[in-house]
Amino acid sequence: MTLNTVALELVPPNLDGGHERAFEEARKVAQYCSDSGLDGQIRHVMIPGMIAEDDDRPVPMQQKLDVLDFWSVIKPELPAINGLCTQVTAFMDKPSLSSRLADLCGAGMEGVVFVGVPRTMTDGEGSGVAPTDALSIYRDLVPNRGVILIPTREGEHGRFTFKCDRGATYGMTQLLYSDAIVDFLADFAEHSDHRPEVLLSFGFVPGIETSVGLIGWLIQDPGNPAVADEQAFVRKLAGSEPAEKRRLLVDLYKRVIDGVIDLGFPLSIHLEATYGVSRPAFQTFAEMLSYWSPREGF
Repeated sequence: MTLNTVALELVPPNLDGGHERAFEEARKVAQYCSDSGLDGQIRHVMIPGMIAEDDDRPVPMQQKLDVLDFWSVIKPELPAINGLCTQVTAFMDKPSLSSRLADLCGAGMEGVVFVGVPRTMTDGEGSGVAPTDALSIYRDLVPNRGVILIPTREGEHGRFTFKCDRGATYGMTQLLYSDAIVDFLADFAEHSDHRPEVLLSFGFVPGIETSVGLIGWLIQDPGNPAVADEQAFVRKLAGSEPAEKRRLLVDLYKRVIDGVIDLGFPLSIHLEATYGVSRPAFQTFAEMLSYWSPREGF
């Protein structure tokens, strides 16, 4: 089973006043889809389950509306759109995680990305279920079991192979600000028989990134020159005029699509407006999808 989708990431709002803001967010998505010609293109929203991260996060983490609560508010406003989400497993014991996943699937989540500990901790830490264990434990409960794929991360080939061996059906990439995913998937295809679906993630970069730096922080990997180049590209996007910003992002999208389209992986697209949905973001997403969309022919 493949998702064959365009998924829009929507982060749950802060808990205080969250239901009203969730409703407003859904209405904006519907309006921007209509205005940009994306009606019928976006088939899923992807709702991340947020946990506290490093203290140096440029935008401090506040308590968020729960994924299920957020979904219950926005779903009636986006009736043609289904749900995907991420679920942190590393701090939940097996009974609690089993109950949570049953609730997510019962609410209509068609895919779940299993996520582990924050980057300040070591893989395998946490008192709960490791994501790689969850992939095999919940094969029958969760038909579409996802993992995070970071093509610039050291050792990612072995990590991704192991996750596929354990039962991952798709990988959702970290936000792509280079075409490193092309060489990664080409090499992976050459050395592995696994062909999981890949959700290619692209994010709009507004001017506020220049002063806040949230996107650069999210993709950071200190000492990794490939990521330093991506962060430099993010800064260039943030400082560019709207037309140039759109051209640069669409050019990147085209390079990635052209590079991976014939490698044998089912492909979906994951779109993110990290600072919140906006008309310019949707205009850029529409131009990307006019070049190629997994929904063509459906």
